[in-house]
Amino acid sequence: MSKAIQLFIAYTLLIVTAQAQPKSTTNPKDQQMVQMTKDQLKDKIKGGWAGQTIGVTFGGPYEFKFLGTMMNDYQTIPWPDGAIKRYFDQEPGLFDDIYMDLSFVDVIEKYGVDAPVDSFANAFARAPYPLWHANQTCRYNLLNGIKAPASGHWSNNPHADDIDFQIEADFAGLMHPGMGRSASALCDKVGHIMNYGEGYYGGVYIANMYSLAFVSQNMKFIVTEALKSIPQKSLYYQCMKDVIGWYQQYPNDWKRTWFEVQRKWTQDIACPDGVFLPFDISARVNSAYVIIGLLYGRGDFAKTVEIATRCGQDADCNPSSAAGILGTMLGYQAIPANWRKNLTAIEDRNFVYTDISLNKMYELGFQHASQMIRSHGGSVFEEKVNLRYQEPKPVAYEESFPELHPIERRWLGWNGHVLKGNYSFEFDGTGFTLCSNMSNEWGQSSSYVFQVAITIDGKKELINLPYNFRIRRNELFTKFGLEKGHHQVNIQWLNPDPIGNIQMKDILIYSNESRSTVLK
Repeated sequence: MSKAIQLFIAYTLLIVTAQAQPKSTTNPKDQQMVQMTKDQLKDKIKGGWAGQTIGVTFGGPYEFKFLGTMMNDYQTIPWPDGAIKRYFDQEPGLFDDIYMDLSFVDVIEKYGVDAPVDSFANAFARAPYPLWHANQTCRYNLLNGIKAPASGHWSNNPHADDIDFQIEADFAGLMHPGMGRSASALCDKVGHIMNYGEGYYGGVYIANMYSLAFVSQNMKFIVTEALKSIPQKSLYYQCMKDVIGWYQQYPNDWKRTWFEVQRKWTQDIACPDGVFLPFDISARVNSAYVIIGLLYGRGDFAKTVEIATRCGQDADCNPSSAAGILGTMLGYQAIPANWRKNLTAIEDRNFVYTDISLNKMYELGFQHASQMIRSHGGSVFEEKVNLRYQEPKPVAYEESFPELHPIERRWLGWNGHVLKGNYSFEFDGTGFTLCSNMSNEWGQSSSYVFQVAITIDGKKELINLPYNFRIRRNELFTKFGLEKGHHQVNIQWLNPDPIGNIQMKDILIYSNESRSTVLK
């Protein structure tokens, strides 16, 4: 082969490679125009939604199976043919990572991105799907007169720092390619419906990583640059910064970084299911696991989802977020074929509780992203797209549960305490949570509403808790902000009914200062 032909082939390959990625993809500057083809934009949006679906399916069998421990190497994680279809057919609730996003996408499709917060909140509150943690308490708040953003505030929601908005914020980044500040603005509106503080920050960070994945092929840059969206004095920021630092210190040992996270950052103080227990659904820790997967995966799809899953805790949501961000960076066609193979059977099928399929979402995603590009100074032509890059900037600082320290988890026995009339207890501190079940049958529905009177130091509050799990909160009662000191609490079930019972499991006690853990 002549030298001229060799040079021609090398030049041709260089041109093809350059055309396969957006121009100016390495470390763009604020307000810089970034150009890509329409097909590239569509491919990246498609990769983001497909990646989420693959990731949540891959990690689904291991969700909260590994609490405070990683999945051991001897346990293989299979990816069998038909895996996604099987979940669509048999356990469609697994895809809450996607169908909850779609509630907000549907609002934007009907009313536009400038729809008032109540439009998003009402769609979320009245949706037919069940919810958990911050989302569940938020729905109860909304249906009982506590409007957004108070519905997600820590004073009304002991799950405010949980992962909920983190797994629902993908849409905000995917519809704002390279426009992180605009993604953050949408997160501010939607994320405070159900979360506050670190729970809100988790969604902002994820959305900004998605946004950056459109304009960079450097995962370390994406992870690091997106962190500019989080206030530096927040503990959430400091945890993510630590993970990035440990990655630099231990670049070939993700397990060492995992151990460092466990040692320093796994103190959940508010979620009633995680205080004094190994369960951890906090946005902080699970975000750390997401970026451990992204950093140590180094752009390899299989390694990324496997590491994010093996970190444990919310082991389906974390690989879903990681695979969605990586899928956006790579684009759909660059996701390896053996990972995409399971999508074909379901891409035309609607996600449960919605009338939106993946194929429909690919099209809606492109339409919404095109609208946002035009709205923020870019342009969409017949074949090309020019988007105006926005460097991430920190959102407002906020802190959930200031000066709140759990000091006791009072155990009420293996079977808890079944309330049959009155129950009283005393404690010294500044607040408490009554962890409880409202009935023995999770799946049953009824119009019956438990009516309970809670009297604290002689002051009575009346609460109504529906029997129907979908529209009630998980905890019987939470009270923060009491004066430090001795308190007396009485609980009275006002309308006993044989349809169910109130089974109190534990009482969490809080104070404004921690207790010594040193035995004397």
